[in-house]
Amino acid sequence: MKAVHFGAGNIGRGFVGLLLHEGGYEVVFSDVAAPLVEALTAADSYLVHEVGTGGEDKTVTGFRAVNSAENASAVAEEVATADVVTTAVGPTILKFIAPHIVAGLRQRPADAQKLQIMACENAIGATDTLRQAMQELAGEDWDELAAKAVFANTAVDRIVPGQPADGGIDVTVEPFYEWAIEKGPFGENLPNIPGAHFVDELGPYIERKLFTVNTGHATAAYLGTAAGLEKIADALADEHVAAGVTAALEETSALLVAKHGFSPDQMQSYRNTILDRFRNPALPDTVDRVGRQPLRKLSRHERLIGPAAEAAERGLPVQGLLAAIEAALAFDVAADEQAVEMKKLLGQLNAEAFTEKVTGLTSAHPLFTAVVQRVAAAQR
Repeated sequence: MKAVHFGAGNIGRGFVGLLLHEGGYEVVFSDVAAPLVEALTAADSYLVHEVGTGGEDKTVTGFRAVNSAENASAVAEEVATADVVTTAVGPTILKFIAPHIVAGLRQRPADAQKLQIMACENAIGATDTLRQAMQELAGEDWDELAAKAVFANTAVDRIVPGQPADGGIDVTVEPFYEWAIEKGPFGENLPNIPGAHFVDELGPYIERKLFTVNTGHATAAYLGTAAGLEKIADALADEHVAAGVTAALEETSALLVAKHGFSPDQMQSYRNTILDRFRNPALPDTVDRVGRQPLRKLSRHERLIGPAAEAAERGLPVQGLLAAIEAALAFDVAADEQAVEMKKLLGQLNAEAFTEKVTGLTSAHPLFTAVVQRVAAAQR
């Protein structure tokens, strides 16, 4: 069995690639970073180092790497003969992956087993996004190509912190992970991924993860930055920051209970697990890394505005989420391009225009005025 995985970064190697390897797949990493591809090509193995309670060291072997920027034809050939295609590149990069998969499907025999395609991104419906990009490229050939593949959305969760500069291709991760996958598209032919669980309805799992793990992580980063702290674990050790993160997650839990029918006890247990993960002192994760790209994280359907908007629509409390949004607006890190751009926009636009442009909220939305007030405060 063979899997082509797009994105050989830390998540690709330390999470998706590891589980594919454990499922018996030969993993072909595709990436545009020449030094990384060269390092993987030169190595026979790499180590995934799990830090924290119950962590183990796991060795990954039986992989190859291809530079998709320099050898697109080789990537297409690999896709044409693969069993599985996965991605961990970021939602905005999926459109650049689509041409390689389309090219591979064009070469794939019509009688071959269907290619199983899963985008493993921190976004709702990422595989649907990839499929749409592929369909636009394929044009009138789409029906023929789509018949050669199945597409399944996924929800992935594993904290993979920034790695040491001298770490090579080895990866440090937390022991906890979750990979939920839509079951329906596969029929009886499920991919062999140990530890993944296949579910009938993925939406609630995606939002539970996005509105708890991602919301909580971002809130810890922005409140931690405001408190002058460096690491996420340090932020959760601070009484004021921890209270702020807990408040935000209690609000997202209330939304998830109302929207998806999770029980309050289920959400409290899940929330406690997440907070314990953030407190892991063995993970060298910084507030600067987790808080990066604040404009994206303040966009309409992301981890802060997304749940706050839905909670406000239902008349649920949002004060903890608004505090996180306020802290995000103050995220001033010179090395982060979006933080610099955000500061620029705060100086150029009035509070209403900034709120509409960055958050996607309109004046008619019940959250709009409260966010405008936070933006105005950030501009003083």
